[in-house]
Amino acid sequence: MNTIIEDITKDQLLSDRSQFKVGDGVRVHLRVTEGDKTRIQVFAGIVISRKGGGIHESFTVRRIASGVGVEKVFPVHSPTIEKIEVDRESVTMRARMFYMRDRVGKAANLVKEKRLVERGAKV
Repeated sequence: MNTIIEDITKDQLLSDRSQFKVGDGVRVHLRVTEGDKTRIQVFAGIVISRKGGGIHESFTVRRIASGVGVEKVFPVHSPTIEKIEVDRESVTMRARMFYMRDRVGKAANLVKEKRLVERGAKV
């Protein structure tokens, strides 16, 4: 049964969408339709989790808006996502960063960035 589902959905998988990981700062460009007009809306934040696989894969992006934490869950292979840009890469010790929900202020955006952890550099 799984091979049948994989054969049907492999045409809908988008290969350029898997270039980010948990902890990265991303900008998700969404195509929003209001009436007969469409526009691009950007949701920028930190990826705190990825789950699922294949066509069911999704990721959660968290950002702070007006002092309140906002999280959105996006399907990776959604046709409404125009593109996903990686602003900053990071090095994380966990697969899911739900501890970010408890952070307040500047600490809510602090993740160990990749440029600080390259070989030979002291942290």
